Amino acid sequence: MSAGAPTLASAARALMVRDLRLLWRRRGDALQPALFAILVVVLFALAMGAERELLSRAAPAVLWVAVLLSGLLALDTLFRGDAEDGSLEQWRLAPVPLAWLVLVRTLMHWLTTAAPLLLAVPLLAELLYLPRTLWPVLLGALALGTPLLSLIGAVVAALTVGMRRAGVLLALLALPLYVPVLVFGAGSVAAAAQGHDPAGGLLLLGAGLLMALVLAPVAAATAIRIAAQ
Repeated sequence: MSAGAPTLASAARALMVRDLRLLWRRRGDALQPALFAILVVVLFALAMGAERELLSRAAPAVLWVAVLLSGLLALDTLFRGDAEDGSLEQWRLAPVPLAWLVLVRTLMHWLTTAAPLLLAVPLLAELLYLPRTLWPVLLGALALGTPLLSLIGAVVAALTVGMRRAGVLLALLALPLYVPVLVFGAGSVAAAAQGHDPAGGLLLLGAGLLMALVLAPVAAATAIRIAAQ
């Protein structure tokens, strides 16, 4: 390898710096998923009224649905901009694995869309009267589930990157794959609320995340190559 050849670390650093610069230029758009989730929770709380016990029981499901929908809202932007400006073609020609660049982009997408939402989760949980004893389970489930959603979404976004106006199709393809994550994530919090051990759901989310870290970037890279042909 020559001295000037890029390494995995240097390629990841360059891509992350570029994404951060683009994010700064459109920093208003970066907050849209978090604001959307907050709006969903607030509207649900207003619709349910001031029944504290009812809101507390529904809180895990409401929070997870809000997080899932907000992630779906930002999913179309994962590779769309790179496809339009020709960056995906440069990714394919880069001397580093395409799957590695896909993984870095997915990580940056999670950091800029889901991570701000995780910071707002305690406020939303308080709004829905979720007992504070359940907050660690909720945050743990979201910490495992949201990157899993991003990795699954990366595969779906890569499959539709060559299509114009694929928003509805993207949602139809992603939602069935998101359902198990939603069930295990919300179910672990519900199990803890009933006094049961939530470790089962959390372990399944962790196993799914590890599997997705290995398989999703490869599958998304393959889909991008197919779309470019």
